[in-house]
Amino acid sequence: MDPLLEQLRAGLPAEALITDPDVTASYAHDMASFCDAGAPAVVVLPRTVEEVQHVMRTATALRVPVVPQGARTGLSGAANASDGCIVLSLVKMDRILEISPVDRIAVVEPGVVNATLSRAVNEHGLYYPPDPSSWEMCTIGGNIGTASGGLCCVKYGVTAEYVLGLEVVLADGRLLNTGRRTAKGVAGYDLTRLFVGSEGSLGIVVKAVLALRPQPPQQLVLAAEFPSAAAACDAVCRIMERGHTPSLLELMDRTTVRAVNAMASMGLPETTEALLLCAFDTPDPAADLAAVGELCTAAGATDVVPADDAAESELLLQARRLSLPALETVKSATMIDDVCVPRSQLGAMIEGTAAIAEKFGLTIGVCAHAGDGNTHPVVCFDHTDADESRRARESFDEIMALGLELGGTITGEHGVGVLKKEWLARELGEVGVELQRGIKAAFDPLGLLNPGKLF
Repeated sequence: MDPLLEQLRAGLPAEALITDPDVTASYAHDMASFCDAGAPAVVVLPRTVEEVQHVMRTATALRVPVVPQGARTGLSGAANASDGCIVLSLVKMDRILEISPVDRIAVVEPGVVNATLSRAVNEHGLYYPPDPSSWEMCTIGGNIGTASGGLCCVKYGVTAEYVLGLEVVLADGRLLNTGRRTAKGVAGYDLTRLFVGSEGSLGIVVKAVLALRPQPPQQLVLAAEFPSAAAACDAVCRIMERGHTPSLLELMDRTTVRAVNAMASMGLPETTEALLLCAFDTPDPAADLAAVGELCTAAGATDVVPADDAAESELLLQARRLSLPALETVKSATMIDDVCVPRSQLGAMIEGTAAIAEKFGLTIGVCAHAGDGNTHPVVCFDHTDADESRRARESFDEIMALGLELGGTITGEHGVGVLKKEWLARELGEVGVELQRGIKAAFDPLGLLNPGKLF
């Protein structure tokens, strides 16, 4: 018998192991394009912390790489398998262990789906803000691994700001507890924050203590139509400069609006060059929307339409959530970028992306968390056309270069994975890479955890 399988079976139930190559192949990659993936030796689906520890002790003893996975909705190749690895899928560890309205925390296992947690805490009058577009599928463990964001980040921040403490299985199988469950705490180095966004390269998150907020009032949404992306970005700057704190501030360009209409018949205005969605969850959202509407008009909006109620607001938000799926229907493949720039440079980023699309003769739709300056240029291309695929990859790189030139970062929320590791080195610089490699070596001296990612 294969020594790896023999040792794994000694500490795992039979149903936790998948060895059929046809099935293991389905765990080989996430949703990113242009990212190589290998063939895993085995897929393990543990249900307990002890089972995860057994996997890591076995991997260390036999020097076998381990690739942690959640729901594989990621867009950077961070969950892609390497040849001969153990794929460690945490989706079966899906219990909500505690919800405390007094302490305003939830304690969860990594396989809990984001939307499931959100609905569970809502029943207690609480709110878990991070809401990636894939929130109906993605897991909390995956969100932690990639430091994911979402539509509400402009007001409530990203995943990292809600992770108070973690229980982590290290590469050698030891169990590490980090952080706290108290409202405050500054004891020692902040190892909790270090694990958030580490893409499974430092340890396996098996439990998380998450901060919650009181559930806000139902938000209302305003839609503003602009004759140019520059005008829409001007409106964003005006809104933020005046001190408004919207719960959502999102932008969809013409290509994205038309793709959403074509896929879902949403009735969005196809004459627009840019559609801006702004929401408030304040006690008087109508008044806040009215003030923002005036700023949009002053910036050149041709039409400003506030939603009358929650149902109409949700319809507009659904249109935004459909942006990425809709752009995926434009061509046979997409590359989804994730460049974040200072808000003041948002217009330059979107205009520059349009110039790149023209240069390479490609369709590139842009949707953005405009209030954060976090753009998602989506390069649409025919994957069967070698020349078009080459141009898609080159345009993707030019978009990242543009983001860095504008004082931004190569990823605001999707992570580095395989797709952007060359660009990470450019952003961090030689000294930054050296120090990060040193951190990796301290936690994983044998280099077994998610090899080939980040660096």
